[in-house]
Amino acid sequence: MPITNAKNKLDKLLTRTKKLAYPQLAPYLIKARLATYAPFVGAGIRMDLIDLDNSLCVVSMPLTRLNRNVVGTQFGGSLFMMTDPFFMLMLMHKLGKDYVVWDKASSIDFITPGTSTVTARMHIDVAEINTIITLAKSGAPVFREYHIDITDEAHKVVAKVQKTVYIRLRSFSKSKSQTIQND
Repeated sequence: MPITNAKNKLDKLLTRTKKLAYPQLAPYLIKARLATYAPFVGAGIRMDLIDLDNSLCVVSMPLTRLNRNVVGTQFGGSLFMMTDPFFMLMLMHKLGKDYVVWDKASSIDFITPGTSTVTARMHIDVAEINTIITLAKSGAPVFREYHIDITDEAHKVVAKVQKTVYIRLRSFSKSKSQTIQND
């Protein structure tokens, strides 16, 4: 009986520790996971900064033989991929588990060839988070658009990405896949 009692106490302690430690570890775990994500590694995409508490992500990608296209410039798919999960991750972190957050749509406009290291800076301000919370209170789906400039080393815009993110209170959501299709 004492072993069972000790095991139960240990399980409770571990559960409590996870609840306390996970919020502090989440940004590091996400950064580590993305840093080892095969498509990012192959393209040379680097997470320079992931600050989920302040809703700021900075991602860069040097021009290498692995992400160079046939004319010697940054491959468009790699440029596009630089911005993929970050708005969704920032919103999930700020809004919490009471909300369903999905990338809904995305488009890219290529402005000029990328011939050096490129950088994408993504940020969501506090006013935007408050707006989303207000809009989502009714239970209706909320669609928010975000714009990202991908710049080269000379701070010249190489591409412009537009992302649409779907947000809804989880209590009003059906299944994850049905929700987006039906709205």
